[in-house]
Amino acid sequence: MHPLAESLLKTVRKHESLRPGDRVAAAVSGGADSVALMFLLLELRSDLGIVLSVAHVNHKLRGDESNGDQRFVEGLAQKHGLEFHVREAPVVKKSEGEAVPVATSGIEAAARALRYDFFRQLARNARVTKIATAHTLDDQAETVLLRVFRGTGIRGLAAIHPRIVFEEDGRVFGEVLRPLLDIRRAALLDFLKERNQNWREDSSNRNPAFLRNRVRHRLLPLIRAEFGEPALQHMAELAEIARAEDDHWYAAHPEIGAPLMTPGSHPSDSLDVSFLIALPLAAQRRLMQAWLEAHAPNSTISFRLIEDALDLAHRSAGDKLELPGGLILRRGRHDLLLESASSLASTDSTPSASKDKNKDTDYEYALPVPGVARIAELNVEIEASVVDMAEIPEPDRAELLDPQKIPFQLLIRNWRAGDRYWPAHTAAPKKVKELLSERHATGTLKKLWPVAVSESCGLVWMRGFPVPAAFLAPAGAPQGVIIREKKVE
Repeated sequence: MHPLAESLLKTVRKHESLRPGDRVAAAVSGGADSVALMFLLLELRSDLGIVLSVAHVNHKLRGDESNGDQRFVEGLAQKHGLEFHVREAPVVKKSEGEAVPVATSGIEAAARALRYDFFRQLARNARVTKIATAHTLDDQAETVLLRVFRGTGIRGLAAIHPRIVFEEDGRVFGEVLRPLLDIRRAALLDFLKERNQNWREDSSNRNPAFLRNRVRHRLLPLIRAEFGEPALQHMAELAEIARAEDDHWYAAHPEIGAPLMTPGSHPSDSLDVSFLIALPLAAQRRLMQAWLEAHAPNSTISFRLIEDALDLAHRSAGDKLELPGGLILRRGRHDLLLESASSLASTDSTPSASKDKNKDTDYEYALPVPGVARIAELNVEIEASVVDMAEIPEPDRAELLDPQKIPFQLLIRNWRAGDRYWPAHTAAPKKVKELLSERHATGTLKKLWPVAVSESCGLVWMRGFPVPAAFLAPAGAPQGVIIREKKVE
């Protein structure tokens, strides 16, 4: 038995993640990691007593290359007598001759959601009981770094979990396993080379528009060079420590999951302040995070938002905090109350028909980079162009985004409650609402003001304001991305 297979067998037996009789699908993209996973499970299937098959999702992102990946994986499955489960799940679709995203949460997130929908279907239909994915120790280290850069807590540091359980109505109907989390990517490559087994290279894995690729190909080599190979192992160990800490909080501290409602209140919209502030600070933060996640699922729960909400708990009754997703957190006499912004607005003197009209003015459009989005609500086109730096006058270069730091797909929408923006050469980010008030924008002009958003970066552009310093094209860069709008005649 190959030493790598022995290591995997030890991990599986330690965690009892695979048992005799399990119908296991190896999720194989065609890349080296997933191909190695399939061959390792092939070597171990007799020892484990499992029924092995192969699952593949074709996202159609790279045209013929994506179709070639599907043919390659299907050929592997046929060669080794394995059942082949496949789904074509495009992340983009054709609409009136143009490519538009299936989801607006980013290409990577949309693709992942489609894959896991397929995995759930396989498990729900009893085609398989478990799906194994090829996440490695390197993936774990990358994820820890990404979570730190984007802002995270202990739960986020837990990064990639070894297993995900699929449940429905309290019934477990399948699992996703990550059995390679203790194994380095380089070891898998050596394993394939020893077998003279080829694999497919995904050209998008080199695209610097994806933040993970910049971490993988720029940052991790620097970390290895400066701090040694064990640094990646230490990051993966940090994830394991964080996962155990997070599990302990919820198992041993029931106070952070208690109802904590004032008598007579609806359990979904109030939190008892006296109970909250009596807790240690760490428990306050945990409770506030859990409560907001449960009752404001469309809001992005950040450390700053949790701190602002805790600050509100110490302020006077009637004070309010705007949350992303159109909610208001209000300080009552004895509790914090979650209310929709629209329900608060309904108490004013504006006719209801007018309110409904304003609500309907929210808009979202995909903006490829480069590409154009037509904003019907503004009667304008917003265009993202890649330009040579030398062609842009010096005073206008504050409008240029670094093409290496933004994805190739942005979302143009009107700003929402809780949005923050940090124009270059300002001391700190501000709420978009405040920035527009300083410009004396009012009414429909203010409500429809456009911003450009990326899931991985947040707001990267706002009409009439310098781009954020974090995404500004550097002075020596050959090119930059400029976003402009023009009236539609």
